[in-house]
Amino acid sequence: MGAYQSMPLPEHPTVTAPDGSDVRVLLRLAGGSMAHFHLGAGRVSLAVAHRTVEEIWYVVAGTGQMWRRQGEHESIINLSPGLCLSLPLGTHFQFRAEPGVDLQAVAVTMPPWPDENEAYRVAGHWPVP
Repeated sequence: MGAYQSMPLPEHPTVTAPDGSDVRVLLRLAGGSMAHFHLGAGRVSLAVAHRTVEEIWYVVAGTGQMWRRQGEHESIINLSPGLCLSLPLGTHFQFRAEPGVDLQAVAVTMPPWPDENEAYRVAGHWPVP
């Protein structure tokens, strides 16, 4: 059994996600990991999918949209604080922040994020400037 942990949100991004968003890595356990994602106002992420992990996102600040596709099914959902959404294994996704407001979300990754080869680029819904 491991020791329990606590930590504040890091002041600066820890890494850049494969989708281009800024990430502040939080804690991890054997079953999952958690991170804070930040996409600057008016920015569009790269479209990606994950090889082995699933995620649950919770929007904490800002507004925007998330495009998701699984096979032939695709949809766009509006993002705003309080919204929780899932990214099941293999889902293609891309998100964007509305002009004038940064988008921020906290996500749980199950199992924990393995390495830099986890995400792969896919064709997206929105062009990336």
